[in-house]
Amino acid sequence: MSAEGAWTRWPAPAKLNLFLHVTGRRADGYHLLQSVFRLLDWGDDVYLRVRDDGCIRRIGGSVAGVAEADDLAVRAARLLQQASGCASGVDIAIDKRIPAGGGFGGGSSDAATVLVALNRLWGTGLEPSALAALGLRLGADVPVFVHGHNAWAEGIGEQLTPLALPPASYVLADPGVQVPTAALFQADDLTRDCHPATIPGYVSGTVTGNVFEPVLRRREPAVEAMFATLSRIGRPRLTGSGSGCFVEFATRQRAEDALQRLPDGVKAWIADGVQRSPLLETLEHGPRAVDGPAGSSRSAHAVRHP
Repeated sequence: MSAEGAWTRWPAPAKLNLFLHVTGRRADGYHLLQSVFRLLDWGDDVYLRVRDDGCIRRIGGSVAGVAEADDLAVRAARLLQQASGCASGVDIAIDKRIPAGGGFGGGSSDAATVLVALNRLWGTGLEPSALAALGLRLGADVPVFVHGHNAWAEGIGEQLTPLALPPASYVLADPGVQVPTAALFQADDLTRDCHPATIPGYVSGTVTGNVFEPVLRRREPAVEAMFATLSRIGRPRLTGSGSGCFVEFATRQRAEDALQRLPDGVKAWIADGVQRSPLLETLEHGPRAVDGPAGSSRSAHAVRHP
């Protein structure tokens, strides 16, 4: 019989890609990217309960259609356990708010939170750089969530330079479709030879756009329709290689006013950009002990337009 600890709750914030270019391709087939990652104050909650028997279990559902063995959060726990030689185990439950396939980084953020939180709970003592290296084995977006800062990204997305970004609020929207990332990278109409950008160029506003946007808008009527709807309140953009869309505003009040102007039934909500991940705040001040998971099969959206 395992001796189980208390449940603790840890944030797994979502992200936006404020632009995304493909500049080439490596010999191993991976595409070379440039992007800016913006962390948000909204995302999933990861619940962890340490076990003393070495068993790693997923409690409840995580992502519909994803087997436990393929769940990035479970894989992250097993990877840390193997890399550190830790004899402890863990129960994992996730309160999902970030929609799958939206380009908001849900699976990657969940995995990063598991790595960072278990490093503390198991006492494995790995440095952030070592955790980020483990995370890269799970996905190119995981390291930015491990480090917990907005960043200029290059390489396959793992070469990160911290970047200060001005305050902003965002109307986020989910068209409700998923397109496999691999299929988009193989698309004939994907631009793969963007001229390499620079941080000063981005800061000056001359570096913009997401190479996946025109591809998805041509392929997916729901994405094109969402762009048309969001254009009523500002300039819509695509995040990552998913279908998620967003419009940026300088203040929360402007974002709230814009949200109210959207038609009924649009799956849209508001999140604020942050300079520092809420995961790092929890790491500093200690996680909150809770009676148990709040419910790992809740709606993917924190707020929906009525």
